[in-house]
Amino acid sequence: MTWTVSSCYITLALLFLWRVEEIAEACSCSPAHPQQAFCNADVVIRAKVIAGNEVDSGNDIYGNPIKRIKYDIKQIKMFKGPNRDIDAIFTSPSSAMCGVTLETNGKKEYLFTGKLETDGTMHVTLCDFIESWEALSATQKKSLTQRYEMGCDCKITRCTSIPCMISAPEECLWTDWVIEKSISGPQAKHFSCIKRSDGSCAWYRGSAPPKKEFMDIEEP
Repeated sequence: MTWTVSSCYITLALLFLWRVEEIAEACSCSPAHPQQAFCNADVVIRAKVIAGNEVDSGNDIYGNPIKRIKYDIKQIKMFKGPNRDIDAIFTSPSSAMCGVTLETNGKKEYLFTGKLETDGTMHVTLCDFIESWEALSATQKKSLTQRYEMGCDCKITRCTSIPCMISAPEECLWTDWVIEKSISGPQAKHFSCIKRSDGSCAWYRGSAPPKKEFMDIEEP
């Protein structure tokens, strides 16, 4: 009887540990401002998805096959990345592993930010900034060609609760979540964090490139 009870405890403990590990492997990431996503990405492109299927991608350390979803795409424009067209992007097969589900009818245009793997392929996850091109604001679209890159030396700090503040002059405080209860608020859609002439950073709003000596937020 003692051995049976001990076995039950061991079984329950193993089940508990397995469940904890399963939860720990669930996709989790902090929202990023579109500019921050641009700066952190290896590749930023505008593209249509024309097909998608599951493919083998080698084996893990235990010899089990690794599955990925391969999306064939038609690149429309590259804003950041290698000196070649990207014809496919890869993602994990489930959302629990941060996999992305995309429309494959070739009609919807997306903005993709993602990473380059060592084999040269582009990989995207739910933690990357992926948005319908039509849903982007005019400012976001224009910022992809110049303004976002101008602020890559700045740091965007997300405010999750009041009070919040920056800890260095090179930071911009992102308050969309606490004010708008959304990560797609005015700062995400219409502002960029740009380095000023004195070395500090500040939010800039507008469709035209910022003035060389600007000192604070400007209207379009």
